[in-house]
Amino acid sequence: MGKGGMSHGDGEGDDGVEDNMAAWLLAVKTLRIQPYNLPPLGPHDVKVRMKAVGICGSDVHHFKNMRCANFVVKKPMVIGHECAGIIEVGSEVKSLAVGDRVALEPGVSCQRCDLCRDGRYNLCREMKFFGSPPTNGSLANQVVHPSSLCFKLPDNVSLEEGAMCEPLSVGVHACRRANIGPETKVLIMGAGPIGLVTMLAAHAFGAPRIVIVDIDERRLSFAKDLGADEIIQASTNVQDVDKEVVQIHKAMGAGVDVSFDCVGFNKTMSTALNATRPGGRVCLVGLGQSEMTIPLTPAAAREVDVIGIFRYRNTWPLCIEFLRTGKIDVKPLITHRFKFTQEEIEKAFETSAGGGNAIKVMFNL
Repeated sequence: MGKGGMSHGDGEGDDGVEDNMAAWLLAVKTLRIQPYNLPPLGPHDVKVRMKAVGICGSDVHHFKNMRCANFVVKKPMVIGHECAGIIEVGSEVKSLAVGDRVALEPGVSCQRCDLCRDGRYNLCREMKFFGSPPTNGSLANQVVHPSSLCFKLPDNVSLEEGAMCEPLSVGVHACRRANIGPETKVLIMGAGPIGLVTMLAAHAFGAPRIVIVDIDERRLSFAKDLGADEIIQASTNVQDVDKEVVQIHKAMGAGVDVSFDCVGFNKTMSTALNATRPGGRVCLVGLGQSEMTIPLTPAAAREVDVIGIFRYRNTWPLCIEFLRTGKIDVKPLITHRFKFTQEEIEKAFETSAGGGNAIKVMFNL
């Protein structure tokens, strides 16, 4: 996957067949649709015609800064990793057939290191992940991908919903790590796309009460409509943490068992740590700051466990089952749709980067 390169044609191959086109990130806020030469199709790979590709926060970071955390874009790269499509070619693949609609898990691990053999392949140091430099992504007409990372969609799950399995997987993995169940009262810091999918996942795992906190009134209103039991509008001032913790406890009506920080700032993590009951857990999901100053010692004295997550593992089958059975409905999260043209990709990324009322921006190819 992702090893193909940029060609310099005019969109049509020498044999008259139209080239595979992709959205290449060339420089800060500079995307161009240009030909993309696919890597060779291995015996256990499939060629997938992309039909739905969502824009993730990491895509926006790459678009605006040519980097996301420690992942730096040093050469032109095809962007995108939230995707679903239709299998066009399969070679020796037995589990899927030509024409199957599939959701793609975007990361290919080495399958040889200790972490992979221990089942924690999401932490593999040799991970090749769509749209994470230097690996090319999936905002293209076609991609080549291992068949083992392509999951067939039921008839009642759309391709857009299939693409949403990627962000939903973050919420599902977080809920697994935090052991969410029918007796877990949950606090979520941040009502952006990841906060919202974490809320949906927590509901599906049986959490009886969920309070969500954000600084944006529109996003909080959206969260309330999506199923949050209570919403709290916070400030950006760290001096307000104690006051807001009192509000959270009042809204919860009991102690907070698990807090998810889906933002990752000093203020949000401090609030999560202070709001969580003795013996509870705080799961850091958002990675807004690479370093934070937080009240860790008081939290340790209350035996509050702090856990982290990185992407996900073994989540696609459960996500698809949640969608198939209706336990989770991701369709309301898709607020904007764009076509795969030069003008539209520029509008789409500006819309996603601008925030506002945009939750999930989706390309229909």
